Amino acid sequence: MTREDRSTPAYRERNSTADRALEILGMFTEDRQVITGTDVVDQLQVVKSTAYRYIQSLQSYGLIEEAPARSGFRLGPRVFELARIARQGLGLSEVAEPVLRALAGDLRETVLLTRRSGTQVICVERYESPTPIRLSYERGQVLPVNAGASALVSLAWAPEKELERVLAEAQLTPLTKRSTADAEQLRKRLGSIRDQGYVVTRGEVDEFVVGVAAPITGANGSVIAGATVVGLEQRLSDERLPDVVERVRAAAENVSRRLRELAS
Repeated sequence: MTREDRSTPAYRERNSTADRALEILGMFTEDRQVITGTDVVDQLQVVKSTAYRYIQSLQSYGLIEEAPARSGFRLGPRVFELARIARQGLGLSEVAEPVLRALAGDLRETVLLTRRSGTQVICVERYESPTPIRLSYERGQVLPVNAGASALVSLAWAPEKELERVLAEAQLTPLTKRSTADAEQLRKRLGSIRDQGYVVTRGEVDEFVVGVAAPITGANGSVIAGATVVGLEQRLSDERLPDVVERVRAAAENVSRRLRELAS
């Protein structure tokens, strides 16, 4: 089979038909959920028979269907199926981006999206603080599994067998004097984190840096990532922390809800 010559009239006609079909689909809006054949004639500036040929083609693919009482045409079931597939194709980063970027702007602090891979925690995305002071957390950076809010929130909800495997295989090295390097102490701490639903750390990865993290759950309810605010201790004071905790938890739940909606 030879490739069709794009200069042929047959190719141009099919290409033109596709353009017109997409233009018809683009006529639907939130305020215009039903269109008529006359609407299509006016939009495309074609004769009625041509307009209905395009309409029938879209109907045959289930992209539009006749509206009740023959009042016109509305989007068909195939559009909703395609929308569902498109939503499921969105990844964690795409879903979390608007929520966590807004959180960084509201709090004026750096926000991280992290997830655990085995015995390591990866910084998936970083949403920068608008303040002039910058922190040394970068996208793709590998973080220790036993220190810092991002790591602990990713590990706290791990299944028991997985947690034991991680604790046995990971190098629990203290990065600062505030890091937890003892496996038994770490188990107890993770239990406390699960009970309260979030974690606050001080100076465990970098001196004078506070982290506040909350878990992000996937469609099946298991924790798949963490949302973390990181900032200098002088900015994340004890007086400010309760508000920061509530905002981080709300943002993590917002992302979790969006992920559940995409899977439904």
